[in-house]
Amino acid sequence: MAHYAKLAANNKVIGVHVVADADCQNASGVEDEEVGRQFLERIHSWPFWKKTSYNTSGGTHKDGGTALRGNYAGIGMTYDEDNDIFIGKKPYASWVLNTTTASWHSPIGDAPELTAEQTADEANTYRYNWNESGQSWDLVTTVI
Repeated sequence: MAHYAKLAANNKVIGVHVVADADCQNASGVEDEEVGRQFLERIHSWPFWKKTSYNTSGGTHKDGGTALRGNYAGIGMTYDEDNDIFIGKKPYASWVLNTTTASWHSPIGDAPELTAEQTADEANTYRYNWNESGQSWDLVTTVI
């Protein structure tokens, strides 16, 4: 089975459809993305389709195969035509796209790791939240 993202004219994913292998094969019996796209266009009267891989996330194929378009497409995601990847909504204005992992990252890097003491604390939970105005990761403590 192959999966195809149905795209709006602005490259937003508006659906994901499954296509039988036989409907994606060319005359030589080889899977061909264009054959699957044409099949979907014919039955749905919709021209904008891109193949997506159920096994791809963060630029990696879960079984070690070749990743396809960065992430498995989901409704509301965007197909980035320039980089040939599916990306989620940009979480903050300052965040930058890592095209290798097809994901957004803060301009200063990932959130700090919690300390062993924070992780072991049974009276509180800890997490870091992005502070857009301060351009920093802020530690948030919640009493359990």
